Amino acid sequence: MSITILTHTQTDLTDAAPDLQHLVRMRARDLEASAVLHAHTHDWGQVTYAPEGTLRVSVGNSTWIVPPLRAIWIPPQVMHEIKTIEKAQLRALYIHTSAAPFQGNQCIVLEVTSLLREMIAALFEADENSHRESLLNQLILNELAQAETQAFQIALPTEKRLLTLCKALLDDPGSPMTLGEWAHRVGASERTLARLFERDLGLTFGQWRQQIRLAHAAPMITRGMPLSMVAAKLGYASQSAFSAMFKKTFGEAPSTFFTARKSRAGKAKQG
Repeated sequence: MSITILTHTQTDLTDAAPDLQHLVRMRARDLEASAVLHAHTHDWGQVTYAPEGTLRVSVGNSTWIVPPLRAIWIPPQVMHEIKTIEKAQLRALYIHTSAAPFQGNQCIVLEVTSLLREMIAALFEADENSHRESLLNQLILNELAQAETQAFQIALPTEKRLLTLCKALLDDPGSPMTLGEWAHRVGASERTLARLFERDLGLTFGQWRQQIRLAHAAPMITRGMPLSMVAAKLGYASQSAFSAMFKKTFGEAPSTFFTARKSRAGKAKQG
């Protein structure tokens, strides 16, 4: 194994910077829950991925929940922060600008195929400057360019009181607190907060909360947690209420949605 696993969150490191001889380089970290890589940027693009654990990636006024079945592309020069929701293995692919698999300056959420997952694992084990490393780099870039994209972006406000509320809900999506109770906590009236949600996010408080609850549901379900337990943890009155909201949002029941993806991943691995 040629890649050192870091257990800290220091970001001003350049030893893994990609270049024309190494279009893809990997930074590996094993981090405890609630670890934070504070806002930083670099000259190369990055695919942020965790084969184990769930990440929260924030860029500007948006945030994404990234479970093991997904990764997120962060373009060069984009300021970003990464927080572990649970204990996680972070495997960041640093990609030279000349080989960027996507155009533009927008973050893109990717579905991680079984093939891509295994190639990332192989790159972790490959010897530096080896022919195997070079081949894996090319294959990874090709697979990334064909990866399916997923829209799990969650908008965040800039208004201080509303941002305090939203960040607290991101940390505890199952909180049963009403908008009135949140208003008392952040020092605003309920009417003011309702107006700010509509103005800054284009959603009601209930709609925004449903959005983050569904985003947090993905990593729980992929770990095999029973739907009844997922529903309870996220503040739903029943499993059926959770399933109904999931189907309304994604067009499929959660069991169907995730079974289809696991089946597709399994077929890709067999092929």
